[in-house]
Amino acid sequence: MQNTLKIQIWSDIMCPFCYIGKRRLEAALEQFQYKDAVEIEWKSFQLDANFVASPDDNLVDHLAEKYRKDTDWAKEMLGNMTENAANSGLDFHFEKAIMANSLKAHQLLHLAKKYKLGDALKELLLKAYLTDGKDVNDNNTLSDLGLVVGLSSTEIEEVLSSDKYVAEVRADIVEANAIGVQGVPFFVFDNKYAVSGAQHVDTFVKTLDKVWDEGDFVKKPQMLNDDSGDSCGIEGC
Repeated sequence: MQNTLKIQIWSDIMCPFCYIGKRRLEAALEQFQYKDAVEIEWKSFQLDANFVASPDDNLVDHLAEKYRKDTDWAKEMLGNMTENAANSGLDFHFEKAIMANSLKAHQLLHLAKKYKLGDALKELLLKAYLTDGKDVNDNNTLSDLGLVVGLSSTEIEEVLSSDKYVAEVRADIVEANAIGVQGVPFFVFDNKYAVSGAQHVDTFVKTLDKVWDEGDFVKKPQMLNDDSGDSCGIEGC
């Protein structure tokens, strides 16, 4: 029998709802009896793979132009999202956000995945963009974040100065298209059930329970009595 419930998450660093979804899944896992048996794999997705940043870019104007709305609409949208994030314990600062192409960050995430550091780096990248106002396409920024989670400077430099892992990033995106991903975050549980978007914590809890109950997982015995009763311990009777 297997004892690992795998969750694959397609996500982009430039996606605010991906950070909110991450926090909500984490909150659900805290309520899940078998959370120690859960493995999370971050998969690459780019909301705009062809984006080229310029010094004049700002998120308000970008959103207004993208959705053909005025800047007041964009500001209200970002304000609502900031409030939404705060409900999950996140502190968004869109006024500091530096728009960037996320390819290099995804390359570095694939290096981190190699050493089971993907989740730690994903957290730092999302915080860097959405809270700290850092440029996640800047080599120095990415190098610093990689060093914080424990990656070697040599491997970081190799990735950031080449197209290493670009094929893996694109393969993740191709896979996302193949399974019908229309937006991120997108969660696949045990290659069986999918949850699209930053759903409420209860949705994640119910999905975790359903997948575990239906899967071939090692289950802990359920205690039926409240007291320990007469028994012998490891030190003897």
